[in-house]
Amino acid sequence: MAYDANNPFARILRGELPSIQLAEDDGALAIMDIMPQADGHVLVIPKAPAEQIFDLPDAALVAAIRMTQRLAVAVRETLEPDGVFVGQFNGAAAGQTVPHVHFHVIPRWKGSELRMHAREQGDPDKLRAIAQRIRQQLAAG
Repeated sequence: MAYDANNPFARILRGELPSIQLAEDDGALAIMDIMPQADGHVLVIPKAPAEQIFDLPDAALVAAIRMTQRLAVAVRETLEPDGVFVGQFNGAAAGQTVPHVHFHVIPRWKGSELRMHAREQGDPDKLRAIAQRIRQQLAAG
């Protein structure tokens, strides 16, 4: 299957769609998920044009995993959850909703259930406030 260069994450990477950015390097971009499953839900998007992890070149995979770890640490330090879930879906049957490989970093608290994946838009002001706290932790850290 050919890569869809007009998927939302490709458009975010090109600056054609807005996002709440947290960190960026040559290989990946980290943003707030606008449909968070929990407060502090972050997405790490490799810059390589790949739909699934199987299509990702080695250098892009390394860059994405490094960024994912960096954001997982920042989310843990900022929000102090009981745990941090790191996940990645491949194909619609696995739950992938955007056809560009990406990694989820989701803080988890005991007794708090996750919201449904890709169903409910988060409050933009709350997303920006959490993003600011995570960016501060990244800068300090």
